[in-house]
This record gives sequence, C-alpha cells and structure tokens, in this order.
Amino acid sequence: MNDPMIKFQKVTKIFGKFRVLDELDLDIPAGRITLILGKSGEGKSVTIKHIMGLLKPNSGTVNVDGEEITHFDEKQLREFRKKFGMLFQQAALFDSMSVGENVMFPLREHTKMKLPEMEEQVARILKDVGLAGLEEKMPSELSTGEKKRVGLARALVHKPKIILYDEPTTGMDPIVSDMIDNLIVEVSKREKDLTSIVISHDLKAALDIADHVVMLYKGRVQLAGSPDDFRKSSDPVIRQFFAGKVEGPMEFF
Repeated sequence: MNDPMIKFQKVTKIFGKFRVLDELDLDIPAGRITLILGKSGEGKSVTIKHIMGLLKPNSGTVNVDGEEITHFDEKQLREFRKKFGMLFQQAALFDSMSVGENVMFPLREHTKMKLPEMEEQVARILKDVGLAGLEEKMPSELSTGEKKRVGLARALVHKPKIILYDEPTTGMDPIVSDMIDNLIVEVSKREKDLTSIVISHDLKAALDIADHVVMLYKGRVQLAGSPDDFRKSSDPVIRQFFAGKVEGPMEFF
C-alpha cells in the first residue's frame, strides 16, 4: 500500500490493567473506504480516538496525512482536526437548530466565509445527500434516515480530507441501513480524494461497500485486505467472527 493516509506504528494503549491496543501496526489507504471490524471491546473506538488525537498512545506513533500527531499540543490539534468530518451513531443534530443551521455550524466555527457563501455551500451539500430545499425544517420533523443524511451533510460541508463514520447503521432497519451504505459509496465516488473510515459490526457492509477491511483482535490487526481476502480467509478467528458463532478460538472477555 503506497502512501497511506493514516499509519500506526507499534501503538500501545493501556487503561489500568487492560491493554486495548497492543503494538498495533495499521495502514489506512488514502481516497478509499476502509471498514474497521471487531467484536465489542477490541479497540475500534480507541483507534478512532487516536486518529483524531483525542487519545495519546502509551507508546508508538500515529501519522495522519503526513504529520506525526503524537506530540501535538492543543492548539496544533484544533487546527489538525479541521481535516475531519464525522457522522455519529445518532446523527447528533442540534434540536434547537434548523437543518440549514445544523449543516452550516462547521462553516461558522471553522471558516471565515460570508453568509451568502455559507448558504450556497449548505444548499449544495444538502442537494448532494438528497435533501434539497429542507433548510428550514427542524430535526423533529425528519425521519431517522433524513437525520442521518443531515448529519452526513454537516460532516461534509467544510470539505474534509477524512470522514469518520461511527457505527452509521446501528439500530437502523434494513432499508435505511442500505440507504446509508449506498450514500457512503456515493459520497466516496463523488469526492475522489476523500478518505472514508467506517467503524461497524455490519459484516454485510464490510463485504459490500468497503475497498479495504481491517479486523482488530486482541489489540492487533487480525487481517487487513480486500473483501475478497476476508471471504477466502481460512483464519479460524475470521471464520468464527463471520459465522457469528460462540464456539471457536476467539476469546470473549
């Protein structure tokens, strides 16, 4: 893999007696959809927090977009985080703000754009996610799927280099889940330089939408590769996880 957008080298993170990441080596390619899998407690969220500089490793280095961020101070981290957009599990919209105000929020916080320019940007991104003309609606008037789309529009409006999807289809019915998965792919195709990272338990999504799949186990990468690499893997841990069985070599804590 050439010039990964994100590179972990021997990253260890310990909480009390628990070694969540254990000399983790991880490469995430630029401009592609990477889906990170693993059962609960395997360090998926901890990995994401290291990528954003919200956690620092006990040892090892984290390189993002050519910058080694491990020793960044708070001022450097604030500037660094402008590279990111994030879609949270529940969309995390501000209930007191309209759709347009929600989507505009990152532009107000992180840019010096004039209001007409911000409004134009908001209208464009809402059209891109299939919500043209809904600027005046309130979150309470939206369906679950529409709220997710607004959350995605807000994550994309300031044109990030990296977008993080935190369990984007958790609690969704199959129709809405497919809609969100398709939207992730559409956004990735449209924004050619965008690096997309999806944290999920959704094995169907891993095989259907990802260009690159990573499975974490015991704080390390159990397997990283294409969806086909996972389909063809004879690794008993991978097979057990994909079969959804309790019986097998995988340890539960």
